[in-house]
Amino acid sequence: MNRAHLIQRILEVIPGLLVWATFILAFGLSFVKPVWVMYFIIIFDLYWLFRVIYFVIFLIVAWREYRRSLRRDWYADLIASHRQWRDCYHLVLLPMYREPYEIVAATLNALLACRYPNDRFIVVLAGERRAGDYFLSIAERVRNEYGASFHRFLVTVHPGDMPGEIPAKGANINYAGHQAQKLIDELGIDYDHVIVSTFDIDTIVHPQYFACLTLAYLSSAKPTRSSYQPVVLYNNTIWQASAPMRLAAFSTTFWLMTELVRPDRLFTFSSHSMSFRALVDVGFWQKDIVSEDSRIFFQGFIRYDGDYRVTPLYIPVSMDTVAGKTLWEGLKNLYKQQRRWAWGVEHFPYLVQHFFENNKISLRKKIKLLWIQIEGMYTWATAPIIIFVLGRLPLLVADPKVQQSVLARNTPILLETLLNLSMIGILVIGSLSFFLLPPRGEQISRKRYISMLFQWILLPLSLIFFSSLPAIDAQTRLMTGRYLGFTVTEKMRSVRKT
Repeated sequence: MNRAHLIQRILEVIPGLLVWATFILAFGLSFVKPVWVMYFIIIFDLYWLFRVIYFVIFLIVAWREYRRSLRRDWYADLIASHRQWRDCYHLVLLPMYREPYEIVAATLNALLACRYPNDRFIVVLAGERRAGDYFLSIAERVRNEYGASFHRFLVTVHPGDMPGEIPAKGANINYAGHQAQKLIDELGIDYDHVIVSTFDIDTIVHPQYFACLTLAYLSSAKPTRSSYQPVVLYNNTIWQASAPMRLAAFSTTFWLMTELVRPDRLFTFSSHSMSFRALVDVGFWQKDIVSEDSRIFFQGFIRYDGDYRVTPLYIPVSMDTVAGKTLWEGLKNLYKQQRRWAWGVEHFPYLVQHFFENNKISLRKKIKLLWIQIEGMYTWATAPIIIFVLGRLPLLVADPKVQQSVLARNTPILLETLLNLSMIGILVIGSLSFFLLPPRGEQISRKRYISMLFQWILLPLSLIFFSSLPAIDAQTRLMTGRYLGFTVTEKMRSVRKT
């Protein structure tokens, strides 16, 4: 093992080591030093309560901006304020594998329905050779029906098994991006005038998304030094989804909304946009990682010596909720999706290594970004277990003398009080979730509203099994060198009666 690989492995161990050290110490000390663990649990629960409080505050601010954004006529404001808006082209990358035609068509219909000229779109349908004739047949049908609707419509087929890559979305869009670059060069379009939007194939954009994006781009002092992050909803199939899938969908959306309010700690997630100039400068998406959606921001941050940011867009794009042919299959797919997202822990060693090599990025920015990464991954994995599982352990195993102490007798009351205060977060997101629901449709029973209300009772279990455990799994795999591959989230649009 050479020195570089050794440093890489040490850095990969750190996140998982912190998590397992917390669990092992909390469990072991509960038997020998229960008072210490009681203090730790109380302090941690207090910390979590403060996090819930500022989560609620930021969510309310974000919600206000979101509602205001939906009411604004972005297209009218764009053409009134920027004469050069017609110079901008939108390169829309749509990577797919074996999704059905109906999903692809719905995404393209949403693009056509945008309040924005279709002749400003360059659409790339990026498929995989390993999908075989299936993709080629879908691509041919799509090209025939939609090819003439945009300025250009390009179909790319990623060969696969290319050097230095893994079978993943990042490798596909890296190849598609290079093919699009050739087309843009042929058309003679200035890279600074091309805005790239990378969408999952099931992404339904808001009709004003591209107007909002273009206005933000042209209004920025440094438009090519920023990515642009919309609100991500998982609403396309929310009425058909089971309670655990819905809880994960809403939780992800509300987490992202609170991050939008704090752009200094925001990085790209899922569907997002950026300038083509920046994309070329960073060498396109990395081909050998799973979390390419967030890595592309860090690539820009390092390439421009810290002079790169994310601009929040309070306009939504919507994707499918996790699905499966059966409830059990859906739960497994949900776990895999959450584990794939938690694999973003792979950014930690990447950032540390590049920060040591780059002296132009300020120390403050380095420390802040590393703290956001490590603290976020740590609490993602540990918080639900500490709060809902380990919190009572030292009280149960302590000797009678300790159990009769003032601390031991008051700890359950204090923890219950802190937990009850934290429930305000559930009340807020539970209430707001109803305002995010799309039209119910005639095939969905009104009784589904009842399940939408009572689903929040399951949140503690959902946080343990579909948040904490996948994060522990991901960090343990990185720690032990069992690297995670890319899994495609199944897309289903079938509607069942309830």
